[in-house]
Amino acid sequence: MPRIFQPAMRAAVLTAVVVLAAAAVPAAQQAAGKTAPDKAAVDKAFETLRTFDWGQDRGPLRAIDDAIVATHGDAAARKDLESRLAAVLTGSAPRAAKDFACRRLSLIGTADSVPVLAGLLTDKDLAHMARFALERIPDAAAVEALRAALPKTAGGLRIGCIVSLGVRRDEASVPALAALLAEQDQAVAAAAATALGHIGTPQAAAALGDFLKTAPAGLKPIAADANLACAGRLLAGGKKAEAAAIYKSLSGLDQPKHVRVAAAQGLLAAAAP
Repeated sequence: MPRIFQPAMRAAVLTAVVVLAAAAVPAAQQAAGKTAPDKAAVDKAFETLRTFDWGQDRGPLRAIDDAIVATHGDAAARKDLESRLAAVLTGSAPRAAKDFACRRLSLIGTADSVPVLAGLLTDKDLAHMARFALERIPDAAAVEALRAALPKTAGGLRIGCIVSLGVRRDEASVPALAALLAEQDQAVAAAAATALGHIGTPQAAAALGDFLKTAPAGLKPIAADANLACAGRLLAGGKKAEAAAIYKSLSGLDQPKHVRVAAAQGLLAAAAP
């Protein structure tokens, strides 16, 4: 598989992981009932977390997970946990501890956690987990932080932000992502095309339509795939005419057979009542 696909594949795997984690939380909440968090155990867990590293006993840290479950519906208690996790990210804790904090903030983080997470987007060791959290914090500030990081990053760090914006399907990022289609770094351009395909708006479609015509030879397969993904999003959203226009553009003999087949199937779906 080409390396330019790998960031998107990693994002897909991480998305599956967090979906499973989120699905487990309601069941745990039901089992826990209204049991209050063990304050002493939680305090000990955060004390352990300050120096926690891979290979050490994770047992004491379970109190933090238990507290996350037990405080469901208690905004003040959740806010306290959030602030304590964010504080781990600003201190001198080992990378493993900060990884742990980011994962938990992906579950309970709010706009209050965004500034500290945004500050990690240029950190080669922690940017990945910061994005993991920002992709899942349901606040516009999280997406704005990812978008703001685009001009501050390069290479893999920029690609990561691009992938995350695609995961969030952020329509406001379309102009910035469209501009990156002209990047000399083809991995960046490929990531931008893939993200636009996931966003799947008419504006994204227009940018991808131009890219399909002008993409370098090495990126033409990416351009075709991104256009197909965009058409699928439009079709799912009821924009049949816009989707059909993309499928028609992919039906020519200049496209590989599998692209033409997918385009033909898309046209049939778009024509269905």
